[in-house]
Amino acid sequence: MPVKTFSSAVFGIEATTITVEVNITSGTKYFIVGLPDNAVRESMLRVESAVNTCGYHMPRQKIVVNLAPADIRKEGSSYDLAIAIGILNASGQIESDFLGKYLILGELSLDGTVQSVRGALPIAIQARKEGFRGLILPKANAREAAIVNDLEVYGADNLTEVIDFFKGTGTLKQTVVDTREEFFNNINNYNTDFADVKGQENIKRALEIAAAGGHNAILIGPPGSGKTMLAKRLPTILPPLNLFEALETTKIHSVAGKLAAADSLMTARPFRSPHHTISDVALVGGGSYPQPGEISLAHNGVLFLDELPEFKRTVLEVMRQPLEERRVTISRSKLTVDYPASFMLIASMNPCPCGFYNHPEKECTCPPGAVQKYLSKVSGPLLDRIDLHVEVTPVNFTELTSERKAESSDAIRERVIKAREIQTERFQGVKEVYCNAQMDSKSLREICRINEAGQLLLKKAMERLGLSARAYDRILKVSRTIADLACSEDIKIEHLAEAIHYRSLDREGWAG
Repeated sequence: MPVKTFSSAVFGIEATTITVEVNITSGTKYFIVGLPDNAVRESMLRVESAVNTCGYHMPRQKIVVNLAPADIRKEGSSYDLAIAIGILNASGQIESDFLGKYLILGELSLDGTVQSVRGALPIAIQARKEGFRGLILPKANAREAAIVNDLEVYGADNLTEVIDFFKGTGTLKQTVVDTREEFFNNINNYNTDFADVKGQENIKRALEIAAAGGHNAILIGPPGSGKTMLAKRLPTILPPLNLFEALETTKIHSVAGKLAAADSLMTARPFRSPHHTISDVALVGGGSYPQPGEISLAHNGVLFLDELPEFKRTVLEVMRQPLEERRVTISRSKLTVDYPASFMLIASMNPCPCGFYNHPEKECTCPPGAVQKYLSKVSGPLLDRIDLHVEVTPVNFTELTSERKAESSDAIRERVIKAREIQTERFQGVKEVYCNAQMDSKSLREICRINEAGQLLLKKAMERLGLSARAYDRILKVSRTIADLACSEDIKIEHLAEAIHYRSLDREGWAG
């Protein structure tokens, strides 16, 4: 008679329960059916070695393992443990009345050790949703699964512990994590602070505006001026993750296998900084068996692209749609998955190949036209999605050696949170809009109204500075954020003037 155990598969960031059916009959050979990939097919060899090592025996009969539903492709090695327990139960070596009440997953080593798997958190969420009593999985994944309430989670080191558990003689201990305590104890736990930055007050102000409105920004300046240092501190002034955002972010990192054994819940906003040699698939996600890319790993946080012009143009262009839609869809012939990708893009670049164009002290050695050619590596449509263009100048010796204490990230974050609260109230009831940067054209016209003086200033700015037409909407959004930081209901002249200042790359003649 066939025996059933239950495991799980992850598609996108959602899990699907897989029924592992085992039938032992007269004959020889082992068979796995139900669209298994190579890793699943090889599991019988791992299972046989693990079972024999733990003092049990692999039946010398025909064993058929069916992974249902059979029309979904099964990938990876996480079914090993469920298959092993199913075979031992079908062969009469284990008898348990509650085998079907637990979801089982884990990769087996040849000596019976249980290795870690990916996607433990979405699997635990699905297990609770479907009414399973508990989850048995590798000890390395126990803490991330245990943040799901009303679900028994047991972390195992080896196959023997799992067998003893189902026999009723085991010593497996339930892993318990107080989700709220874990969340509030570790929230805003950063190793960096804006107080460490000497000078650069104008850049700090620009990043404060970016954080307050969720705006994308690009920092342009010579080598050593502090672009990377400032960008790395941006997450410290963003509003803290709420519990829903923390769970969603943790799910993505769980699916990607980026959580350490000691981690249970991500409480700090992610900061991802991929190297400029990254491929387009690694950036946006995908592959033969789709996995989340860097833009999804940066969900609810910051994606930092250092030395932007050095990235391949195709890599940068594939970001354009996710920047607008805040999610990426990976389509394959038999599978379509969605990954969230709501992130702040912060980019940095030198102003020219030698790095010293517009430097106050050093002379640019680039030949005529080289600056414009260098800047043109970044396409106009991508720049169109970047709200703030910030020129970074080197810190002079006086500022660098000053003993004056700079403003801390905590103080800046308080102002950012107040501005975000204004925006939350403003966009209440508007679907998928939470901050000024996400406003569509209709909302922009209703919310970002300016008086005649403001219209005249914008007209003069576009004419005299050579600002492009695409800069118009960006200026209005940024000026609305600046007004929110000032707790002003109306967009005033000074707010518009500051927003215009942050459109460096739209100025005709900026690059010679």
